Amino acid sequence: MIKNKTFTRKKIVTVFFASLAVFLILAGRLVYLMIFQSDYYTEQAKELHERERSIKAARGRILDANGIVIADNKTVCTVSVIHNQIKDPDRIVEVLCKELELSEEYVRKRVEKYSSIERIKSNVEKEKGDAIRAYKLEGVKVDEDYKRYYPYGELASKVLGFTGGDNQGIIGLEVKYEEYLKGEEGTILTVTDARGVEIDEAGEERVEPLIGNDLYTSLDVNIQSYATQLAKQVMETKQAERVSIVVLNPQNGEIMAMVDVPEFDLNDPYALPEEMEEEKLSQEKKQELLNQKWRNGCISDTYEPGSTYKIITAAAGLESGVVTTEDQFSCPGYIMVEDRRIRCHKTTGHGAENFVQATMNSCNPVFITVGLRLGVERYYDYFTRFGLLNKTGVDLPGEAGTIMHKMEDMKAVELATVSFGQSFQITPIQLATTVSSIINGGNRVTPHVGVMTADREKTEMKKFSYPVTPNIVSEETSATMRMILEQVVENGTGKNGYVEGARVGGKTATSQTLPRGSGRYIASFIGFAPADNPQVLALAIIHNPKGVYYGGQVAAPVVRQLFENILPYLEKKDYN
Repeated sequence: MIKNKTFTRKKIVTVFFASLAVFLILAGRLVYLMIFQSDYYTEQAKELHERERSIKAARGRILDANGIVIADNKTVCTVSVIHNQIKDPDRIVEVLCKELELSEEYVRKRVEKYSSIERIKSNVEKEKGDAIRAYKLEGVKVDEDYKRYYPYGELASKVLGFTGGDNQGIIGLEVKYEEYLKGEEGTILTVTDARGVEIDEAGEERVEPLIGNDLYTSLDVNIQSYATQLAKQVMETKQAERVSIVVLNPQNGEIMAMVDVPEFDLNDPYALPEEMEEEKLSQEKKQELLNQKWRNGCISDTYEPGSTYKIITAAAGLESGVVTTEDQFSCPGYIMVEDRRIRCHKTTGHGAENFVQATMNSCNPVFITVGLRLGVERYYDYFTRFGLLNKTGVDLPGEAGTIMHKMEDMKAVELATVSFGQSFQITPIQLATTVSSIINGGNRVTPHVGVMTADREKTEMKKFSYPVTPNIVSEETSATMRMILEQVVENGTGKNGYVEGARVGGKTATSQTLPRGSGRYIASFIGFAPADNPQVLALAIIHNPKGVYYGGQVAAPVVRQLFENILPYLEKKDYN
């Protein structure tokens, strides 16, 4: 009996001390949480009752070489609903359907959805947002943010690109320089009770967005506008499928204008031609049509350059020493390469001519002869040396590469056709860049649009630098090429590119599109000025012009008119 009482007493004591220990641990834990972790859990509780809405950051502007804004921001609104705060859903549905021109089914589905916040519509015009705000509907939030706005509509559309609904770049400079332009989003924090209803006394806490940096470019609105006007004119008069014009500074690769008409309205980039019945198009077909519309043919499409490429064959021949300006040739109107008879464009032949005259005449047999003198291996070395087998590195997305025979597959006939610009394809930007590098003294430049980024006060600036490969040809070869190409415009096939009072060099081309015999041609002309110290180079390409299709008659006048207008302008700007 005594033993049982003793055991019971010990058990009670043990339970007591165990309970005391548990109590002390819990009390200690409570003290730790209430005193030492107070700030942490207060913050956690606050976050639990905070509702967060993002504020879009204004993107940095894009400016031309004169400081003219060519991509800006427009204040718009995002309309959202918070389910737990809605007191009159029918009224909200009625107002939003009316003001936003949305279907009742669409709006009601979102108003009745149980979610912390439901977006009804973005990019609402500010005036419309203000009108909705004036209704003072509980549970409806109207937040101001930004939408990209392009003051010049379709000007340089395929270069600038545009942004999507999330304000991120889609194509062009907008996507290439996204990291500089995008800025940082801000937030609006509101405190709610347990039911999710805002506590008026708590007010709002705002974290302001950080505006993106501005992008300064080499584009010139005046040159771009006039080049676009010329492209549209020749497209209409010649009923061409497409017209491309590239204007750049051959000394440093800065692109002054890049046109590829038809262009599109940057403020309405998803619109398809009115004659197309969009409701009958599949989503895949619609996207395919949009991609075609947005595609920049100056950098993304390749073509057979034809006789403008003879500039590159000539430079390789002169640099290697396989030809000189005094070398004499005789053109009977064709040349036999192995068992193939390759015609000159003048089927009766040019007769006796030196190399300068052959270039002025754009004589195929002479350039084939130069190519054959070089041989496949040495010609391929010049492809590499001139940068033709690599992309140019232009600061625009979607650049295509050169389509060229593999060296092991290039025999005499392939070498012959390549020598006068056929049987391979390059992009317009590649041709313009390579010719620039040959005539500027021999320095391979990188074509580019971006010059620098900066904040609005220009206190933080980042200037971009681009690779230059020196001595792809000697100064002597470069000077000789400038002299020869000036003669082409003065007295040769490029005479329609002549500008009164200016020294212009250049080369014409007329090439067939594949398949041969389709009756479809590409007329082009590449010109530069002043011929002795080039400061501007322009390439005009007209795809499938109707009627007369020769480059000297169709494309050369386009560059002539361009130079007649922009050379005085550039001189005034002191580009020299």
